[in-house]
Amino acid sequence: MANIVNLDRVSKGYGAAGPLLTDVSLGLDDADRIGVVGLNGAGKSTLLRLLTRQEEPDDGRVTHRRDLRVAALPQALQLAPDATVRDVVLGTAWLAEGMGAEHEWAGDAGVRAVLDGLGMPYLGLDAPVGPMSGGERRRVALAALLVRDADLLILDEPTNHLDVGGIDWLARHLLTRRGALVVVTHDRWFLDAVCTTTWEVADQTVRAYEGGFAAWTLARVERERVAAASEARRQNLLRKEIAWLRRGAPARTAKPKFRIDAANALIADVPPPRDTMSLQRLATARLGKQVYDLEHVRLDAGPKEILRDLTWQVGPGDRLAILGRNGAGKTTLLRMLAGVTRPDSGRFVAGTTVRPAFLSQELAELPGQLRVLEAVEEVARRVRLGDREISAAQLAEVFGFDDRRLWTPVVDLSGGERRRLQLLRLLAGEPNVLLLDEPTNDLDTDTLAALEDLLDSWPGVIVVASHDRYLVERVADTVYGMFGDGELVHLPGGVDEYLARAADDGRPVPASGGGPAPAKASGMSAAQVRQARKELARLERQVGRLEQREAELLDQLAANATDYARVAELDAQLKEVRGEREQVEQAWLTLADEIPAG
Repeated sequence: MANIVNLDRVSKGYGAAGPLLTDVSLGLDDADRIGVVGLNGAGKSTLLRLLTRQEEPDDGRVTHRRDLRVAALPQALQLAPDATVRDVVLGTAWLAEGMGAEHEWAGDAGVRAVLDGLGMPYLGLDAPVGPMSGGERRRVALAALLVRDADLLILDEPTNHLDVGGIDWLARHLLTRRGALVVVTHDRWFLDAVCTTTWEVADQTVRAYEGGFAAWTLARVERERVAAASEARRQNLLRKEIAWLRRGAPARTAKPKFRIDAANALIADVPPPRDTMSLQRLATARLGKQVYDLEHVRLDAGPKEILRDLTWQVGPGDRLAILGRNGAGKTTLLRMLAGVTRPDSGRFVAGTTVRPAFLSQELAELPGQLRVLEAVEEVARRVRLGDREISAAQLAEVFGFDDRRLWTPVVDLSGGERRRLQLLRLLAGEPNVLLLDEPTNDLDTDTLAALEDLLDSWPGVIVVASHDRYLVERVADTVYGMFGDGELVHLPGGVDEYLARAADDGRPVPASGGGPAPAKASGMSAAQVRQARKELARLERQVGRLEQREAELLDQLAANATDYARVAELDAQLKEVRGEREQVEQAWLTLADEIPAG
């Protein structure tokens, strides 16, 4: 492998916002496939602009190999409204940042294959981009990059506006493409499928990890475990020093001054609390036996038929995912379940105890004239969180809005913050049915993990329409597909069965020779797979509880370090907990090997 880009002690900031990156040194080789992760606002897009030399660093140096060809997809696009698809893709209307004029273009057949893969087979090369939606324009721009040769391809959120099939196609396409790749995305499945290295942007620096999202998550947990152990030792020393200082006269003599200075240094070095978002389950109203009953329902969106003669039932505790291409009617279905619209014919009944909450894709519904706290109090001033009642300000803090952000006008929030506020307001109403339309839009990986942690323990009904494969496979027990033929199809094989059917125009996958669902290939029935996945989730929760108990015992050991009898008792409990955790983890690993992927 040959080195193509270097960042040498690079720093970058923006005025009042302060520094984003400080003293960052990185190297990029010609075969690297790197995923960039980090919180919203941490500096991921800034890092990409530095790599392309679209922006210059405040300090340090960015160097490129001579004649390096760079193609980059930024988050914001400027396309001439009178340009055609051919103009954009062939480069006369738009060129990616950093891409020189010398390049080799694919022929129209190659362009057509890329447009088909990105979910736009209906698009003519002479179609104007002006009337297109933002998602369509972005996919056309992405196609322009994929049909050209480049030594380095840099993509900022390429999976936005792609459905599950488009994301799957893009991953496979990038795996066969030569050259280096750097991609910022919040799609965890895509990171694992494509990337061999992960860069984490946090605390004004960039840390490199080998592997994709799963490997980065494991490495991060280990790093935090080591840091927690070091912090526990430091806190124990701090407690001992403070206790020693409080003994009175000895602390006021000159002889132990060095110990007083050491204790003061420890106190001054106590780190500030991290600005993290910890989502907890909200209390929900009790659901009766009936949630939604549909009989022979027809649902249209203008002249387009969405559902035809649908008979379907949603019951208490159901966790459902709806998959389909953009425009298949997923949002229209959710709007009907939310009571926003009514079916065109047939019988639709919602249970008398149903209290739905609809998370739409639109952020315009947020009250822009209000501040964050006012926007929460508009829904509820006090909310039951678990077994306690808390104020709107406390609830906002749970969702990552600290004292500094409580009085920020909603219009000044970032896209990720507004999405968090939207979810916060929705849950403040204490619903028992969640209807989620693309809930992962604009959320970083940490916020996504927190959202999934909430949904893991949600006791009500969940119906989610999402292109995020990781989310679907994490939170849904049952998957349905919409293929544009007026049907809502149950997919026992999950996302893999959806992809196979979508490639075959929605027809059922044959039992042989047609790519059977993983459930069949493993020898387990679909029902057995679902039950096994529920057991896997139970074991994961049990491991979490045991880890929490282990941490509590370690704290107690530190607090009772001089009580030898108590230490012996706690140590015996700790060994027992660790032994049980190892057994549960082994059971999880064994079961995980038996469950088919997908």
